[in-house]
Amino acid sequence: SAKDMKHRLGFLLQKSDSCDYSSSQGKKEKISSSQRLSQEEVRKWADSLENLIHHDRGLAAFRAFLKSEYSEENIEFWVSCEEYKKTKSPAKLSPKARKIYDEFISVQATKEVNLDSCTREKTSHNMLEPTLSCFDEAQRKIFTLMEKDSYRRFLKSPYYLDLVSPPGAGCGSENCKRNHTHSLDCNSNIISQCA
Repeated sequence: SAKDMKHRLGFLLQKSDSCDYSSSQGKKEKISSSQRLSQEEVRKWADSLENLIHHDRGLAAFRAFLKSEYSEENIEFWVSCEEYKKTKSPAKLSPKARKIYDEFISVQATKEVNLDSCTREKTSHNMLEPTLSCFDEAQRKIFTLMEKDSYRRFLKSPYYLDLVSPPGAGCGSENCKRNHTHSLDCNSNIISQCA
């Protein structure tokens, strides 16, 4: 519920000073508490859903937002499709396609995405001989769904607004500025943990 999410976010915000940031050696970007997203980068996320999800930290913020709405299956499906399209070995296409289909598209899918029957049927047919483009139509439909729905809500949510507004904006007292800066830093850190 929204109340649980608010409580969890409050807890995470309080805990940020003692947070443990682990990063594997294979990660491109090591996040330190002193690193911040530039306001310009964050503002670009509002230009298009594509800008948002093609930026590692933007994707992490959007994923965290969708998780709070219990609809993260959409972005997980989109990311799985992107990774699937990078498959080099033809022998791996079929098992990878089957895994994505079973997880997101089949009737018994654990993380079923919301597709119309026509797209679902076409994707099922594509599974007979999987190609790199067999999920393209389904992925496009889910992208459009996110773009028209959850992306718009994300731009009005604290997940985005706390990152895009400069520290202390609209606050008169030093105390307010300090609290806002703390939550901005912490939200950046929470997002970096998801990345």
